[in-house]
Amino acid sequence: MKAEKTFYKTVLKIALPVTLQSLLQSSFSVIDQVMTGQLGSTSIAGIGLGGKFSSIFSVLVSAIAAVAGIMIAQYMGKRDSREVSRSFFINMIMAVSLAVLFSVMCGIFPSQIMGLYTEDAMTRETAAEYIRILAVSYIPMAVGTLLSTLLRCMEAAVLPLYASIIAAAVNTGLNYVLIFGKFGFPKMGVNGAAIATVISQAIGCILIIILFFIYYKKQNIKLDFIFRLSKSGRLQYIGILLPIIICEFFWSLGENVYTAIYGHIGTDPCAAMTLTVPIQVLMIGALNGVAQAAGILIGKALGNEEYERAYEESKKLMIYGLAGSVILSIALIFLSRYYVQIYNVEKYVQDVAGQILFAFAIISPVKVLNMILGGGIVRSGGKTKYMMCIDFIGTWIFGVPLGLLSAFVFKLSIPYVYFILSLEECVRFVITFAVFRKKNWMRSLKVQ
Repeated sequence: MKAEKTFYKTVLKIALPVTLQSLLQSSFSVIDQVMTGQLGSTSIAGIGLGGKFSSIFSVLVSAIAAVAGIMIAQYMGKRDSREVSRSFFINMIMAVSLAVLFSVMCGIFPSQIMGLYTEDAMTRETAAEYIRILAVSYIPMAVGTLLSTLLRCMEAAVLPLYASIIAAAVNTGLNYVLIFGKFGFPKMGVNGAAIATVISQAIGCILIIILFFIYYKKQNIKLDFIFRLSKSGRLQYIGILLPIIICEFFWSLGENVYTAIYGHIGTDPCAAMTLTVPIQVLMIGALNGVAQAAGILIGKALGNEEYERAYEESKKLMIYGLAGSVILSIALIFLSRYYVQIYNVEKYVQDVAGQILFAFAIISPVKVLNMILGGGIVRSGGKTKYMMCIDFIGTWIFGVPLGLLSAFVFKLSIPYVYFILSLEECVRFVITFAVFRKKNWMRSLKVQ
């Protein structure tokens, strides 16, 4: 009974701050889109397409953070501070290098990149300018993400939450001032939203660094700058990192193909889809904490070679996530009609957005289970090649072909296209659950 209570408390200690932080991070794009939504369909579509490309970077950095979380959690389970240090600094260097690469790409080729998403010249240029400015936020985002991962593994997830609260408040205020030209500032529209995001991300990163060093000194934590690996260590690291990078890259690429499909259906349908993104992000973010907690708790149990405990706790975490997602889906079905009315767009766009949200509510519980089971539990053992294969099958064998067929062969409307291609989530869950039941994913990482 005591162990049960300790488990619940630990889940809440990690999951609740992570959930709140995810919601606040999501608020960056939500606030951007709600405020720019007052500027018309072109601005909405532009910021949506620009944000979709930037999501490739976010996904890849999150993948590196996932690797860091797997390694740090397992070595904390072994109580090996040297390997914890090595795991953190190796992944920090990788994340910052990726941020530099994407910043250069967005700075030099923004129009060419956005030309892959839409044929509408005005929407393309709006989106290109948006990502050119937004690219400045990539390095602070990378640093903040890796530090947040380390703090969560230390069960100090509340510290990144504090930084996110302040950053979200700054983002909201600057959006209002810069988008609409208040208090003597020029009216910048979409560019103002991008500048606000850059400034708020930088402030959030600085705050996380400050809070980390305060916690570091207070807890007398030992964290040495170690980044060299032995040959076997490099093979183990590549064996964990490469499948996740490939998996997340192709998953994100698939999501961008979906966006291109929506963009080629038409500007109004694309705008309708963009209106739904804040709600989709918020609902998934609301249960992201359970997935993060799953990765950390199960990883620590595996690192300590407590395999049966890891398996039983995994089942509990899946039940928590399923229950939460069903409740949120029911709420969305009843409230979606009120949400779409806050945007200053045509009635047709509002109606289509409402239909897409209904489809999302139906498929959302399966998405959440995949996030917890595939993104948190199965990965925690370090055998990330399983999820690479499963996600590739789901996205590219099922999702993309279904999207192309429904949009361009059967010429269905965008709500039906979205629902049909989202059925790949069901395929992914069936395969992942079969892997989970076999228990081959459970292992303890070797010390390097």
